[in-house]
Amino acid sequence: MNIEVDLTNCDREPIHIPGSVQPFGFLLALLPDFTISIASESVKQHLGIAAGELLQCPLGDILLESAVKSIRERIDFLSGPDTVERMFGIPLMPDGPPFDLAVHFSGVYFVIEAEPSIVEPGVNSGELVRLMLARIRKRRTTTELAQEAARQLRVLTGFDRVMVYRFHFDGSGEVIAEAATSGLESFLGLHYPASDIPKQARLLYQRNWLRIIADINEKPAPLQSLPMHTNPLDLSMSVLRSVSPIHIEYLRNMGVGASMSVSILREGKLWGLFACHHYSPRHISFERRTASELFGQMFSWILEGQIREEDVAYESKAQQIQEWLMEAAATHAHSKRAVLDFMPEYRKMIACDGIAVWSEGEITLDGETPRENEVKDLVAFINRTSPGRIFATAEIGKVYAAGESFRDRAAGFLAIPLSRTPRDCLLFFRREIQQSVNWAGDPNKSYQEGPHGPRLTPRKSFELWQEVVRGQSKPWTSADLHIAESLRGTLLEVILQLADLAARERRNAQERQELMIAELNHRVRNILSLVRGLVAQSKTTAVSIEEFAGVLGGRIQALARAHDQITNLNWAPVALRSLVESEAGAYLGARADRIEMKGPEVALDPKAFAALALVVHEMMTNSAKYGALADSVGRVEIIWNIDDQSGLVINWKESGGPPVQPPSRRGFGTTIIERSIPFDLKGDAEIHFDLFGVQARFVIPPNFIEWVPSLANASERIEAKKQEAPRISDTALIVEDNLIIAMSGEVILLELGARHVNTAASVAQALNSIERTKPSFALLDLNLGNENSIPVGMKLQELNVPFIFATGYGERAPIPAELGSVPVIQKPYTREVVEAALANMACAG
Repeated sequence: MNIEVDLTNCDREPIHIPGSVQPFGFLLALLPDFTISIASESVKQHLGIAAGELLQCPLGDILLESAVKSIRERIDFLSGPDTVERMFGIPLMPDGPPFDLAVHFSGVYFVIEAEPSIVEPGVNSGELVRLMLARIRKRRTTTELAQEAARQLRVLTGFDRVMVYRFHFDGSGEVIAEAATSGLESFLGLHYPASDIPKQARLLYQRNWLRIIADINEKPAPLQSLPMHTNPLDLSMSVLRSVSPIHIEYLRNMGVGASMSVSILREGKLWGLFACHHYSPRHISFERRTASELFGQMFSWILEGQIREEDVAYESKAQQIQEWLMEAAATHAHSKRAVLDFMPEYRKMIACDGIAVWSEGEITLDGETPRENEVKDLVAFINRTSPGRIFATAEIGKVYAAGESFRDRAAGFLAIPLSRTPRDCLLFFRREIQQSVNWAGDPNKSYQEGPHGPRLTPRKSFELWQEVVRGQSKPWTSADLHIAESLRGTLLEVILQLADLAARERRNAQERQELMIAELNHRVRNILSLVRGLVAQSKTTAVSIEEFAGVLGGRIQALARAHDQITNLNWAPVALRSLVESEAGAYLGARADRIEMKGPEVALDPKAFAALALVVHEMMTNSAKYGALADSVGRVEIIWNIDDQSGLVINWKESGGPPVQPPSRRGFGTTIIERSIPFDLKGDAEIHFDLFGVQARFVIPPNFIEWVPSLANASERIEAKKQEAPRISDTALIVEDNLIIAMSGEVILLELGARHVNTAASVAQALNSIERTKPSFALLDLNLGNENSIPVGMKLQELNVPFIFATGYGERAPIPAELGSVPVIQKPYTREVVEAALANMACAG
């Protein structure tokens, strides 16, 4: 490749398509029909055939049949574009020496690279790697781990110097460990500027773990191809890829004759490198290089595990503080104090030198921070540039020019937004760390203009050059950011919202509210975990977004219906019959009469009711899609009874539908049917896909069942009364302090027959409205900010006006005994909920 590289395009140098390879081996690129399309000129050196003579030749005409067969077999092992398969000791030509091969795909080409095998009697690379790993596992700190790894890799490879080179957040690097032969100047502790390793080179290091340059002075072997093949061959995964002339000059200026690098990755990103230098040409066997690559991969995993352990300990301490914050939040009068009073705890969660809270237009500072006016301007900048998300920097001057004036107090900051609108904010600050950095040569002269104009010329001096670095703080780690995300969620979802709720209920329900906060936190976490599991599992079987939305929505709606039935009875056991009726009606509508139910009247514990709701939903769904309910004539029979062990046995039998085909695989729905009851309730479940109809059997343990023989008559009475449920007429009254909820309630009452609806936001307004116009019905929000609607209820009872209480807190207190029979519905309510409450009022009457 004859592409000019200068000071303006260093990061764009196409090092992945150099058009040549190192001559210690040769390269052949094959088309899908196994004809040779590209060959390196070094093939003549190794096989005695000129590259041009190989083009368009079938590989089988050149190499031994056994070699071609072995190569073809390896194709099946290539699992992706960045995988390389290796083969050792393969004879390629009759009576020729064995070769070591590496094969991979590059676009449309199948690439074969070969180099002469190097036989090393008595050397077992696999055993060497095992012993090397055993030694490094004994090291406890990152520095000790890196130092021992450098020693072990030098033993394996025999290079004069092996360094562990770690990248910093700004792209520069530092030698943190070194093992070298005696007499060499130490590079330990030296820093190298980011420009020493361009961006495209770093990307290749992430894809290709190992890179060797056997002799920097050896002339590369160009690739030859037919004229019609104009696109250069991508050698990103090549083991022979030739080297950028800029890098060769860089190594030559350092006095290096050969080099090898092994990548160190953490979480898929380049963390550092093993950099190996030799001061004369050095080529090591492909087997040893493979062992070195394996060692680098294992070292990466050990390092990642060690760093993760440190992060887990750090995050665990923060989590303990966070859990304490969640418990303490409910004692605060309003959201602002709920944030401010815990500032010392925030500083214990995330290491910092100072902290600031911007809330409701006021600033509160703690520790070493910028001044109030400086923080105010910084918050305005954050809200302009990155509203609503966590933002962090360790060098404030690079992102916020005004920060240069206070970088000595706050060179780094981490901002956590505390409201949906760009207003409130929690900021952590870290002060400037002035440090003397030892550079390998002047970093400002990493590359110089050469004698022939602005061609890129690496620096020639690598002598120690010291610089005092200013304007930087200790970097924010991924653990810091994880803690920040978790803290933000706590402040938004728990402390702020629940503290506001506590202010409204403090006078009358302090003790009950604290209990509710703990219960709400527990249930929300459980619900979120359940929904997350439903999302993750449902997507595996969906073939389109619409199908995914339908399947997921149906499952969540089934749980919602079950939850409504449970909460309507204040978390008491619910009739099994109502569960089946509800699911059949919701899914089948007018076709619900095609489901026949038989069995005694039993009620299920809320936990069992919720679990069975999801199972029944999946059975209904499967039947409507593939089973008896998929056509117009099929039926489903659901029969239940109490067995000898007092457990509830439910039999599901489908008939009259299309022939049943057993599923080819077990999807999430089938998993729910077969495992929910055994896992959640310790019961039994089985399903059979018979040709003439699906059959299933479920057993609910007795501790989840209540025998209620009077339920049937009660439901019949309620159903009869429902027909007599009064509709609202004339004027209705809504007492509600939230305008949106009041407007929604107004629509519901108009749909139920009211000619006009008056609204009131306080007790005084409600009593005035009643005095002007006596309503025919009223819907009262029990809690109205700092007061409740009990006086309004007393007045309505006095006037013999029917009314219903509505509450968002799931409990009847502080309703007095004389109003104890008044129905209470839960927010958010729907027309069906209000209508059901009217029916219950009629039943009670």
